[in-house]
Amino acid sequence: MNIGVDAAALGMSGAVTATTNDVNSGYWNPAGLAHLQDNQLALMHSSYFANIANYNYAAFAMPLDDRSAVGISMIRFGVDDILDTSQLIDQQGNINYDRINLFSAVDYGIILSCARKLPISGLNYGVNAKIIRRIIGDFATSWGFGLDLGIQFEHKNWKFGLMARDITTTTNAWSFDDDRLQDIQNAIPGQNQEEPEATELTLPKLQLGIAKTFVFDYDYALKVEMDLIARFEQNNDLVATSFVSINPALGFELGYIDLVYLRGGVGNFQNEIQFDNSETLTFQPNLGIGFKYNGIAIDYAITDIGDQSVALYSNVFSLKVDLEIFRR
Repeated sequence: MNIGVDAAALGMSGAVTATTNDVNSGYWNPAGLAHLQDNQLALMHSSYFANIANYNYAAFAMPLDDRSAVGISMIRFGVDDILDTSQLIDQQGNINYDRINLFSAVDYGIILSCARKLPISGLNYGVNAKIIRRIIGDFATSWGFGLDLGIQFEHKNWKFGLMARDITTTTNAWSFDDDRLQDIQNAIPGQNQEEPEATELTLPKLQLGIAKTFVFDYDYALKVEMDLIARFEQNNDLVATSFVSINPALGFELGYIDLVYLRGGVGNFQNEIQFDNSETLTFQPNLGIGFKYNGIAIDYAITDIGDQSVALYSNVFSLKVDLEIFRR
């Protein structure tokens, strides 16, 4: 749930909290759904680790009236056809390859979103309810639930956004198959003897964005946004304390006559500890392009160019359709 969605947004390193205004707002900031003029559908696919892991996303959103909108987003990230060798050796100590089975490790996420414009001009808010389902073959499964809250405000060509993720702390409760755990414990003596934790917590995270659009010669528009991402834990972010860690993200989008787009961004700054205990600052550069015509937008992004950081490298493709085109 933390990778992000939509090639257009990923090309800007996810710095879209203040400017997101389409069906993908259900993920980035649900307040952006209030800008919808018609029903929209979005699809995305990317692969990681040389196509071992697949990441798929689909979303639909629709306005209820001129002030309200709702949406639903679905995410699947999974590694399929993993070899289960826990039964490779039979009771006589013989290796039997017929005893190898396949399983999948999959994360599912469903986001239910609603947004509304407030009486104050330029101010919108949105709320997400998230359902998380995680499955590791027949070894373990979990259910989780969380809430997000988003706000957007626009004033004199400046845009501001605030996204509070997991505001109640998202909890995933795991259940384990005792027989399968015993198989793992017995596979290698002395290894994997401890039962995993049954509760997994995701702490709240804040993302604050500020953006402005510059128009040149009526044909060119440059949108620039900077976001600050705050996590209430100490980690390797650019600024890290015992109370909060803060990481910036900067993105831009250059559009020509609202037809073609060039995007770029940088984010995920990390103070990585090397083998000699020295620290090295790494970051994640992204690039993207897009094309939009007659209500159909096709976008592409390449993330972590040159493998500059420990983040996942991928080519991302996405499609967005204004369903109004089918009623013309």
